[in-house]
Amino acid sequence: MSPPRPTPDIPGPGQESVWDYPRPPRLEAVERHVEVVLGGVTIADAPRVFRVLETSHPPVFYVAPGHIRPGALVPTDRRTYCEFKGVAAYWTVVAGGRVEVDAAWSYPNPAPAYAALRDHVAFYPGRMDACFVDGERVRPQPGDFYGGWITDAVVGPFKGGPGTRGW
Repeated sequence: MSPPRPTPDIPGPGQESVWDYPRPPRLEAVERHVEVVLGGVTIADAPRVFRVLETSHPPVFYVAPGHIRPGALVPTDRRTYCEFKGVAAYWTVVAGGRVEVDAAWSYPNPAPAYAALRDHVAFYPGRMDACFVDGERVRPQPGDFYGGWITDAVVGPFKGGPGTRGW
């Protein structure tokens, strides 16, 4: 039996509740400035990104390969399957003397509804020095599986912490 759905936090002005996000997830192209830093080096700097919105999850931001520092991503053999997006390929992220194995992922051949995500890369914010959306430092989604980016623009509660897996 799944744990009961939590009571969503009430969004304030300019905020979104992750409980209003759809399932299956929605893909949106957004003009948001996203930066990713590892080892003191900015490895991604993008003026436009895709974000994926899914019930109970903070947004995940996907960066086009042309906005990622050359040499910062090394492919790994890890693969996982998302029932909506398809098979994810993982990347080791390398910069400034830091090496974070399987700390980013992409969809080389996404499902048709997510075709625009092809080869765009998402980063686990908790594995980086820092990630930013429009200058605001991101807080990582709880748990070791999820890669959501928590900002002041979203309210939860968020899936990922203890006891939330069945939401």
